[in-house]
Amino acid sequence: MKIMRVEKTLVSTNRIAEMGHRPLLVVQEKEGGPRSLAVDAVGCIPGDWVICVGSSAAREAAGSKDYPSDLTIIGIIDNWDPL
Repeated sequence: MKIMRVEKTLVSTNRIAEMGHRPLLVVQEKEGGPRSLAVDAVGCIPGDWVICVGSSAAREAAGSKDYPSDLTIIGIIDNWDPL
């Protein structure tokens, strides 16, 4: 699991059918760090600190073992001081 911050929504209207209509969000572990793309399974907004899972846990959290995700947001953190 990783703690990451939601930067913004990514809009992708043309995608494979297996992805369905789950939102995609751009996330970062730390400011200025590399960006990643995560499937939003919980309803986040930009600025939220979130808990993300990867690998097979990401696929299952997004809906099924066959879901094409390697990073899925599974929780919103209520209180987090990154310093």
